[in-house]
Amino acid sequence: MNIIFIGDIVGGAARRMLKEKLPGLKKQYDTTVCIANVENAAAGLGLTPTLAREFRHIGVDVMTLGNHTWSKRELLQTIDDIPNLIRPANVPAAWPGKGHILLNLPEGPFLLINLLGRIFMDPVDDPFACADRIIGQVRQNSDVRMVMVDFHAEATSEKTAMAHHLNGRVSLVVGTHTHVQTADERILDRGTGYLTDVGMTGPVEGIIGMDAESSLRRMVDRLPAAYHVAHGPSAIAALVADIDPLTGQTRRIERLQIHETT
Repeated sequence: MNIIFIGDIVGGAARRMLKEKLPGLKKQYDTTVCIANVENAAAGLGLTPTLAREFRHIGVDVMTLGNHTWSKRELLQTIDDIPNLIRPANVPAAWPGKGHILLNLPEGPFLLINLLGRIFMDPVDDPFACADRIIGQVRQNSDVRMVMVDFHAEATSEKTAMAHHLNGRVSLVVGTHTHVQTADERILDRGTGYLTDVGMTGPVEGIIGMDAESSLRRMVDRLPAAYHVAHGPSAIAALVADIDPLTGQTRRIERLQIHETT
């Protein structure tokens, strides 16, 4: 079974590029399910219900979030009404929404979990224990073998640790959040596919998707500046993985970078 995972989508130009390219990508890779991290979709911060509907319309089957989940406050009241949208699982119980989803696909059940890291991030619950708990609970009631984790985290070491912690128990662990695609895709010895960060789907000439001038004002001058999505050409950063439905192991993993032509 082939899946496509789209790295953190940033801004309107990225959405337009994805609308143009995603149907062809899904056909090229004979994709069963397409997943995208959408926590930066709304002008670089957060998600709106309107954008969630747009992503579903262009072919994204499931959406994940991250540390900017509530940057658009209207999502607080609407997240439970949006199909196939999950937010991080290892968060306070007061958060609306859900942290995992079990899809009944033609190839079999497929479990997707969204987690936040703790290193260099705001305080959250233990992501390792949370993953263990969800996998254990779901497998009590379902013979699910295909399991994927979107680990939205800053530290490479923490992401790699999660892959080794879950090695042999999940199909795939992918990192999001840093917006820079890493070149370390591999399949671990027990069949778990791994990539430290899928990267960013968004403008390539700014600073991780944001306008360079305002970013430099904050970093160099140490003065306040509003966040603005960068202008210029965009690129799609994604990952394709082939998962064996019988064993749940990843058979093939491939990084994608598709640059917009100008």
